[in-house]
Amino acid sequence: MILILLPHADYDPNESSLPWQAARDAGFAAQFATPLGMPAYADSRLVSLGFGPLNPLLMTPAADLARYHAMTRDPAFCSPLPYAGVDPAAYEGLLIPGGHARGMRSLLESEEVRRIILAFFQADKPVAAVCHGPLALARCIDPASGRSVLHGRKVTALLAGPMELAAWLVTAPWLGRYYRTYDHSVEQEIKAALASPADFLPGPWLPRRDSAEHPERGFVVRDRNLLTARWPGDCHRFANEWASLLQQARDAQPQAQQAER
Repeated sequence: MILILLPHADYDPNESSLPWQAARDAGFAAQFATPLGMPAYADSRLVSLGFGPLNPLLMTPAADLARYHAMTRDPAFCSPLPYAGVDPAAYEGLLIPGGHARGMRSLLESEEVRRIILAFFQADKPVAAVCHGPLALARCIDPASGRSVLHGRKVTALLAGPMELAAWLVTAPWLGRYYRTYDHSVEQEIKAALASPADFLPGPWLPRRDSAEHPERGFVVRDRNLLTARWPGDCHRFANEWASLLQQARDAQPQAQQAER
């Protein structure tokens, strides 16, 4: 079983439901967790309100929204655990989706989330994060080293220029700071947590949105049992590689147990 962490609201529907569906299709059940154990729903602007003429660029594609609505009908989604009630040892992998509206702060600033993340890294279990999700990893400090769990890893996340700042500039006249979760960019904070800024891999500067038919258009970075991606447009590939990573980790367990005997 995998664990999916959600904020109390405002996460991205693609970044949560596509990897949820891929893992489920591969035979992995999911447990959800939210700050207080209440069901959490995605950013309404990405689900229904939209962006007017910018919908083709910023709105969640209709075909992908069907997976999100299926996820919200899952009994596990309707009965999440509170963060404080999570035992990381009970799960095979950890998924952290992103989102940029203010509700994401309930995940990104949670000490309980950092407790959970640290346990997964210490156990070397699969962890996947996308968009703003890697910020939660960057903020998780390993007490053994005094550094972020991302130190020494290669990662990607939401790009500052062509993604975060560009979306803010084109929507600011009517949405204000909707696309600015913090004053600094995601890319800036994550780079500061790495062993070298060169460990942040941006992928193509002009990204193309992937799809079920063309997952190869997406960009992901895998470093051992860590998988990261940049934005919703990477999430078909991200979902496929997440399912593969989980399966590889599960297949490796009997070999590790045999070696210990």
